[in-house]
Amino acid sequence: MGIYEELRARGLIAQVTDEEEIRELINNGGARFYIGFDPTADSLHVGHFMALCLMKRLQMAGNKPVVLVGGGTGHIGDPSGRTDMRTMMTDETINHNCECFKKQMERFIEFGEDKAVMVNNADWLLKLNYVELLREVGACFTVNNMLRAECYKQRMEKGLSFLEFNYMIMQAYDFWYLSEHYGCNMQFGGDDQWSNMLAGTELIRKKTGKDAYAMTITLLLNSEGKKMGKTAKGAVWLDENKTSPYDFYQYWRNIDDADVMKCIKMLTFISLEEIGEMEKWDPSRINEKKEILAFELTKLVHGEEKAKAAQAQAKAAFGGDSENLPEKTLSVETKNIIPVLVAAGICTSNGEARRLIAQGGVSLNDTKVTDINAPVSDGDVIHKGKKVHVRIKFN
Repeated sequence: MGIYEELRARGLIAQVTDEEEIRELINNGGARFYIGFDPTADSLHVGHFMALCLMKRLQMAGNKPVVLVGGGTGHIGDPSGRTDMRTMMTDETINHNCECFKKQMERFIEFGEDKAVMVNNADWLLKLNYVELLREVGACFTVNNMLRAECYKQRMEKGLSFLEFNYMIMQAYDFWYLSEHYGCNMQFGGDDQWSNMLAGTELIRKKTGKDAYAMTITLLLNSEGKKMGKTAKGAVWLDENKTSPYDFYQYWRNIDDADVMKCIKMLTFISLEEIGEMEKWDPSRINEKKEILAFELTKLVHGEEKAKAAQAQAKAAFGGDSENLPEKTLSVETKNIIPVLVAAGICTSNGEARRLIAQGGVSLNDTKVTDINAPVSDGDVIHKGKKVHVRIKFN
């Protein structure tokens, strides 16, 4: 089985432009492909995780990744999947976010001579002459075709700025530039990027006569239909200062039963043969599958040592081993239950903390909390329902 067939078997491929050509290229290590990441935050999150894993798989099969960070397109913002315009970022913020991305990507991708390269489209987009762009690139696009793109359709009713309307042209220009200067012949991305990616393949063919290919990966959704990595508190980050290894582990440990095998296939590097055996397991072993998923993905992002520690903390929380529970060290003026719940990130606001206590969802050590002014002492363990258990330490 070639890498292309493996991607198909894992359910990763959504759409391709020229399947036989793409199959031959990546199975023979002939793809010089790029995936773009707009630096809208100072950390990658779980929504980027599938793309990172895909890059790793393709590099392991001999293909060459070009990692594109969008220092230039980040000045505009991708309208795909948006109901409103993104907040404009400063140059300093964009550059800082790009540096953060690079450090995190190095855990997945091997950079170096004849390996992966990282480029920033600010290096060419910010130098463009507007009239030159209109003549050289704009002439290759028709407004009618652009307006048919799903990413624009979703925004037409609420209003699509002319700034955002240019995003497709910028992304297409990126592909052409990378084709000319880095030998890129393929672009990968999420399924919501299909229109933008087609624009890039057409631009290359019109301007150079070369073949260029595009392939989108399935956007992993949980069974409620929300994008992977979204929780009530926001995104699940790859930066451990934003989402601890324990919380990252717990996110995967607590996904819905219906999503477990799909995530194992798409995101882990467990062989398809092993996965086939797991699919035969009795349904009563679902928690074992979740533990495997959580451990494998935490190991990918944070390393084996931290994955083992997170696993031990999780088992301690559910097995009653109070010595190995995850800890949060806090600095609070008032050591009462409500400010502690908020400071520890267990609740997002005082109001949520009050409601949770009123609903009987908070315990302190082994006692249900009923008093919203209950004191918390150094070393106490707070339990939120059956899934969150945190030992509190004070500075």
